[in-house]
Amino acid sequence: MRFDVEIEHEDDGRWIAEIPALPGCLAYGASRKEAVDRAESLALRILADRIEAGEAVPDLADTFLVPA
Repeated sequence: MRFDVEIEHEDDGRWIAEIPALPGCLAYGASRKEAVDRAESLALRILADRIEAGEAVPDLADTFLVPA
């Protein structure tokens, strides 16, 4: 499964990266890369928490898809 990463550039210069398939997975960064890296890191934490709680998680092959 791949997780789409949605990216926006705010008027104040910050970047926002969100993974809609994982509610609450939203991260800000000073650069596009920083926001994406933070969102991916948060997504992995969310998935790890789900695994530790015994919840089902999707197949993690090809996990993230970031638009060019």
